[in-house]
Amino acid sequence: MAFASTGLRAAICHHGRVLQMVNMTTAGEKQYYAVALLSSLFEELPSWWRLGVLYDIACVLHRSMSKWKILPSLLPRIDWGILVFHALGHQWPCQCMYHPQKCKGFGFSDGEGCERCWGALQKMAPVL
Repeated sequence: MAFASTGLRAAICHHGRVLQMVNMTTAGEKQYYAVALLSSLFEELPSWWRLGVLYDIACVLHRSMSKWKILPSLLPRIDWGILVFHALGHQWPCQCMYHPQKCKGFGFSDGEGCERCWGALQKMAPVL
């Protein structure tokens, strides 16, 4: 039996509040879900705001968006970083460039708000 939804993808602020959420309908974490969240989020923000984005594979998404010119007007407004607990799984050059504690503007943010959100929602949707 197949399900119409395969999961949820969320954009969560520094304080742990859900800003945007998408219903995933394909298997795996496709980049277009992250692009859709960023596009939708930037529509709600003033045009002069910059946004720090912490994502487990921010290095890959940043490269893809730059290479394929996806949302080119937004790219200069985004500071990219990898989630702290995912950073050690990345190669050294990637860690140097994207680790939030090495990037200006992220402070002590660990970027794990989504993991905390999923932990809180786990009781509502147990694994089948």
